[in-house]
Amino acid sequence: MSELGIAIIGTGTVAERHAEAIRALHGASLTAVYDTDPDRCRNFAGDRGVTAAPTLEKLLTRQDVDIVTIATPSGVHADVAVPAAGAGKHIICEKPLEITLERTDLIIKACDDAGVRLAAIFQARFGSNVRLIRNALDEGRFGRMILASAQVRWYRSPEYYAGAGWRGTWALDGGGALMNQSIHIIDLLLFLAGDVEEVTAYTGTLTHPGLEVEDTAVAVLKFVSGGFGVIEASTSCAPGFPRKLELSGQNGSVILEDDRIVRWQFADERRSDAGIREKGSKSEGLAGGAGDPRAAGFEGHRRQFQDMVDAINQGRPPVLQGREGRKAIQLITCIYESARNGRPCRL
Repeated sequence: MSELGIAIIGTGTVAERHAEAIRALHGASLTAVYDTDPDRCRNFAGDRGVTAAPTLEKLLTRQDVDIVTIATPSGVHADVAVPAAGAGKHIICEKPLEITLERTDLIIKACDDAGVRLAAIFQARFGSNVRLIRNALDEGRFGRMILASAQVRWYRSPEYYAGAGWRGTWALDGGGALMNQSIHIIDLLLFLAGDVEEVTAYTGTLTHPGLEVEDTAVAVLKFVSGGFGVIEASTSCAPGFPRKLELSGQNGSVILEDDRIVRWQFADERRSDAGIREKGSKSEGLAGGAGDPRAAGFEGHRRQFQDMVDAINQGRPPVLQGREGRKAIQLITCIYESARNGRPCRL
């Protein structure tokens, strides 16, 4: 089985994580990169010994590119993904897939029409502890879900937003603390607690004057299952704290802090539970970035990228397909609508 070639489109901060993840893959390697900034592209490519493509079109014609990873500003993902799909390239796209449902659907349709695989990057789902929680849910250990909540009390400095002109803009970031920083744990919340039926929300810009988007938001959720929940999201909470997911059912509760289980308690205590509490309390290096986005590791990306490589070789869909990535965008845009209109929003 021949080695697959991967190209990175966009060479900003998150692209460095992509490159590290690709370097650690089995059965694939980095072959080319492209960025609209030629100097940055050449430097990024030169540091890694690969080709800097002069244009997107040239990149997409390369026979040594089977997969592209998209690491551009969020609001231009569709501008890259649609032609990449048309060129027959499989796509791994950074969160969010896009900043509106309409543009998200353009990407999904383009990949369906071209018969290529599409994966939305939500690397937190690839944690062992997340799988343990999902298994407990599938086994019915929680009973009826009562409360399911997500908390992101992070910090981003004014320099963070000023350092890249697209950050904190509606046109290219699609939102603030929700769409950019909190979307990972919102995806986990939906993956573990199920779909949301209705949301009521408030958003505000509390500590970053002049920022177009929200730096703080709170939303009250009603799940399709009948349970309730809360989302707290902020980039104003110095110095930044681990993100937290709490699930409480009638028969048990779990708290996930970053990628560590800090509570695992069920009415039907099993012999395996003590071991889960001990092993689950240790980090796998899949989180971080509460106070500095550069502090996050690449292991989660590596696991998700490896899944795409394996999916292509095995003739199966990736574990986390594009349509799954749509769900968090739908919820976040509904939160924005509720905050804007001052009334509940039904999904």
